[in-house]
Amino acid sequence: MTITLYHNPRCSKSRQALQLLQDNGVEPIIHRYLDQPLDADALRQLIQRTGLSTQAIMRSNEDEFKAANLGREDITDDELIEALVKTPKLLQRPIADDGQRAIIGRPPEDVLALLSP
Repeated sequence: MTITLYHNPRCSKSRQALQLLQDNGVEPIIHRYLDQPLDADALRQLIQRTGLSTQAIMRSNEDEFKAANLGREDITDDELIEALVKTPKLLQRPIADDGQRAIIGRPPEDVLALLSP
């Protein structure tokens, strides 16, 4: 099984999710999305695998989210994707992705759902 962990090593939840995966015998591929931001197509595919809306995978408490008024009702997915491309720290973290399903690790234990069929 191959799992990619979209990871921010400065985030305690992200570090906890990584440790949980490792404790369960999974050495994930680490994608440090702040250092290597995802492009629009990769973001769309990742969001689709979460089964969530684009807004739901964004960190709405960040100043950049509020300053850009990204929580407004009439915002489009394209605008949200563009904001994620420009400001990758708006992406929720961690996200574990097995290529079929992707799960936001909040709480970190949620990533373990990828280990069961």
